[in-house]
Amino acid sequence: MNTAAGPGESTELVVITGMSGSGKSIALHALEDAGCFCVDNLPPELLEPFIALEDQRQARRLAIAVDVRSRHSLPQLPRLLRGLRRRGLTPRLLFLDANDQTLVRRFSETRRRHPLSLPNDIDGHQALLQAIARERDLLGALRERSHVIDTSFLRSAQLQAIVKDLIAVPAAHLTLVFESFAFKRGITMDADYVFDVRMLPNPHYDAELRPLTGRDQPVIDFLDRQPEAQRMLEQIAGFLRAWLPALARDHRSYVTVAIGCTGGQHRSIYLVEKLAALFGAEWQTLRRHRELDSVP
Repeated sequence: MNTAAGPGESTELVVITGMSGSGKSIALHALEDAGCFCVDNLPPELLEPFIALEDQRQARRLAIAVDVRSRHSLPQLPRLLRGLRRRGLTPRLLFLDANDQTLVRRFSETRRRHPLSLPNDIDGHQALLQAIARERDLLGALRERSHVIDTSFLRSAQLQAIVKDLIAVPAAHLTLVFESFAFKRGITMDADYVFDVRMLPNPHYDAELRPLTGRDQPVIDFLDRQPEAQRMLEQIAGFLRAWLPALARDHRSYVTVAIGCTGGQHRSIYLVEKLAALFGAEWQTLRRHRELDSVP
C-alpha cells in the first residue's frame, strides 16, 4: 500500500528484523495495513536504491524486513542506516524476538526448516537449537540497536496492535513503553529496565481481589493504601525522571520499562497503569500487559 508524500512531509522508514519464527511476516502485514509500502527480505545492499526509487514515487511510509536470509550482506546494514541518518532520515528499527522454547515449537508446528540449518543437519531438537544459537549470534549487533518486541506469548492480533501503536507515535520523540509481566512465566526479553515488585503486599491473598486485576478499582484502592507500593512507585518514577532526558539526548526512540510480579495480574499492572498516567503528560507513553493479552 502506498501513501504519497505531501508538501513538507518526509519519508518514514521502518526496518523489521529479528529471529526466524518470531512473527516478522505478521508485523509486516500490520505495517501494510497502517499504510506502509512494504518489502520482505530486502538485501541490505539494495536499501539505498530502494529508498531513492520510492522517493521518486513520493512514497511517504516505507517498511522493509531484513533478516538472516541475507546473512552475507547483513553486516552492511548498520553502516547503511548510519548513512540514512546523516541524510536526515530516521529509521525505526524493530527487532522481533522469542525464547528458544517458543521458536522450536513454532518451527515444529509449521515443519519449516530454519534458514541456518546445515545441509548435514539431522532434523531434530538439538540441530534446531544450534541453528537458533547461530542466528542469535549473527543478529546480536542489530538487536542492540533496535527496539525489541518479545513475541513469545503474543497472539497474532496482539503483535499487530503493538506494531501499529509503536509507529503511530512521532519518530522524533522518545516513547516510553511500560509493560507488566509475570515472573512465573519468565522475564520479558524486550525490557531495557526491569523492576521486581514481588515484595509488595499481594492482593492475590484476598479472596475478593484475587479474580480482579490491577486495573480494577478495588485492587487500585488496596494498593493505594500500601505505603510500600507508594514508595516503589515514587522510586521508579524518580529513577526515570533522572535518566530519561539523557536517554532522549542519546537519540533513543523507545525505552521499555518492565514491571514484574509473581502472576502479572495485580501489582505489576497497577504500577504500569500509574506510571503511564504519571509520565503521559510529558512523554509519549504506551502500556502493555503481557499476561492479560498473551497466549495461555
